[in-house]
Amino acid sequence: MKKPLIALLSTALLMSATLTMAEDKDPLAAWKPKFDPSGAKYTYILSNVSHPVIEGVGVGYRIRDAVWEKTNGQIYVDYRPLSVLGGEKDVISKLKIGAIQGMLSSSVAAANVSDILGIVNLPYVVDTFDKLDAFRNTPELWDPFANGALNQGMIVTDITGYGPYGWATTTPVKTLADAKTVNFRIAEAPVNTDSYKAWSLKFTVMPWPDVPQALQTGVITGLDHTAIVCNITKKFTIAKNFTELDYAMGLFVHLINKRWLDKLPKDLQETFLSVIKEESEKSRALTRQQHADQVAKAQAEGVTFYKLPDSDMAEIKKLSEPVLVKWSEKIGPDYLTKVRTTLGN
Repeated sequence: MKKPLIALLSTALLMSATLTMAEDKDPLAAWKPKFDPSGAKYTYILSNVSHPVIEGVGVGYRIRDAVWEKTNGQIYVDYRPLSVLGGEKDVISKLKIGAIQGMLSSSVAAANVSDILGIVNLPYVVDTFDKLDAFRNTPELWDPFANGALNQGMIVTDITGYGPYGWATTTPVKTLADAKTVNFRIAEAPVNTDSYKAWSLKFTVMPWPDVPQALQTGVITGLDHTAIVCNITKKFTIAKNFTELDYAMGLFVHLINKRWLDKLPKDLQETFLSVIKEESEKSRALTRQQHADQVAKAQAEGVTFYKLPDSDMAEIKKLSEPVLVKWSEKIGPDYLTKVRTTLGN
């Protein structure tokens, strides 16, 4: 009797260990739904490239749960972060044809969908948390942006974020002259390229997955990103300096395939959009706090934060003006002027 019992216990322990290992290997195990989505009438596949520990990414799961509750299980938001569905360019193509229904696109990639969406990534336009809230909550600023991708078959329903942009560097950057000695990695986005050319800074356009090795080997010595992302993804273990340039907010633009949205019954459509608006607003508030928390954590772990002198800040804003002129022709000079004037730029 003992041998079969021992064998049974051994099998149970092995199965338990295997399940634990499987959960450990699944980075999204903690976010699995606590309901059975199989009975949903409508499925909304939503993509994102980042990790849900970032508040502006985790919003997808909060939207999932709230939509399920408020539609009484009629709509299931099948959220796929961490590039499960591929890189952003591939996902944008899938969204256009309706292979997926939604995407939390990074603001840098969104400019590839429509020029007008590039306005949020222009230097020193929507560059603070307060300006972001004002931009979102002022209809004459928000509506042209929300409708800016209609010609691509998409609508922008809301926006979340991952904090203000700056420079994580392997050597301190206290001045604009210091910055000229750095090779910065920038995203694959036209606005960023134009900005760095205008600033006369050395840069390398590089996909995000290539960054860790490039930083470790010295191929790049600086990273154009936010303190939230740099700390959470451990970039500060190598680049132990951060210059708070604050030239733009890192954002996720919530794009929806309009054909899919239009097919929803009106009552479900209204509920669906209201949940996205409510949860996105909450997420923007959470991102403010997450930025403060991640900066404090990074400082406690030895990362030094810097700000450029006022004279250098004035110079970099002056150098940015040709970029704004160039992009005003793409997105509409009247619209850009209205945004800048309203936001106090």
